[in-house]
Amino acid sequence: MTGQPNIRDVSKRDDGWAVTKPGADRASAVLPTQAAAAARAKEILANDGGGELRVRGTNGQVREQNTVPPGSDPKRSKG
Repeated sequence: MTGQPNIRDVSKRDDGWAVTKPGADRASAVLPTQAAAAARAKEILANDGGGELRVRGTNGQVREQNTVPPGSDPKRSKG
């Protein structure tokens, strides 16, 4: 890991609500509602060891920020 914080932004686009990682060229997901995009962003963060979720309003300003804990891996098997 590079020491950079793990962040995902949810923001409005013409084609829906996008889940993006700062500095990425493409969105991880584009969904029809802000709630669906935020839920997907939480899944992505949990699967990637946790991090910060920033939900932006239609004006682009951060209106909510949450810390997502690391996800649990139910498949803890040897081998």
